[in-house]
Amino acid sequence: MAQGTLFIISAPSGAGKTSLVAEILARMDNIQASVSHTTRACRPGEVDGVNYHFVSQSVFAQMVADNAFFEHAEVFGNFYGTSEQWVRDTLNRGTDVILEIDWQGAAQVRQKFPNNKSIFILPPSKKALRERLNGRGQDKAEVIEQRIAAATEEMSHYVEADYLVVNDDFTTARRELESIITAQRCKTPVARHEKLLLDLLS
Repeated sequence: MAQGTLFIISAPSGAGKTSLVAEILARMDNIQASVSHTTRACRPGEVDGVNYHFVSQSVFAQMVADNAFFEHAEVFGNFYGTSEQWVRDTLNRGTDVILEIDWQGAAQVRQKFPNNKSIFILPPSKKALRERLNGRGQDKAEVIEQRIAAATEEMSHYVEADYLVVNDDFTTARRELESIITAQRCKTPVARHEKLLLDLLS
């Protein structure tokens, strides 16, 4: 069986990454998003085990000590990490995996798992970024200012990705993401089509 492809998707807060990934998961087959562990509080509408695995700082620290994470990072005072075992098991079943992680985590994963495709999502402008962060109504004004200040540094890491998607028009950005995933599947080694090829060439 052909191994699935690991898609790393990074973006600054407010670029629309989470909404785009949700659309991809709803529209495409044989692809799953890794559910990260985090120490941050659960936001309204989020579900434990669906959006994140919400854990205490002590549980997170123990998982770090046990080398359970593919990558982990501190972002705005909260910790986030990706289960390495889950990612590898899912890929080995032939299922594609999306990692929604920041540039720090992306760099860690690329070192451990170089056979990946990395996608960076940008907002169309800083003005749009600020409007989206304010529109969410989830963060206090000082947190939004922290996120805006961090965005320039985050966005400078787009050069490390294989693909760049600008989320100006949501539908266009979603189609571009779908195209990237579809093109990668067409490039996949012939093991994905082994039976068909044997039938065609016999």
